Amino acid sequence: MADNGVGKEEQVLQMMKRILTDVARETHVQPGVKPPLSDATILNIRDCLTLIVARERELADAAGRPMNMRPHYIDEPKKTVVVSLEDTLLKKKRDKKQED
Repeated sequence: MADNGVGKEEQVLQMMKRILTDVARETHVQPGVKPPLSDATILNIRDCLTLIVARERELADAAGRPMNMRPHYIDEPKKTVVVSLEDTLLKKKRDKKQED
């Protein structure tokens, strides 16, 4: 596993999260079918994943890293728009001079 600037604890958390989500995915059944895992085990997996995410967030905050784990696609609309105020102000200034 590549380091990517994260410590051993974060690597362990990432691996545990991956394994738990794989177990959940591989044991998922259609509605109405009895799952192979007990209700208590399913709840324990959820609780463990919640703790893992909380600790990952604490470590990321302490390191000053954002928690942006979602993939971003090239054609995905951007959430921010950069506007040059200088260009806007210069245009207004030119327009005002032309009016005078």
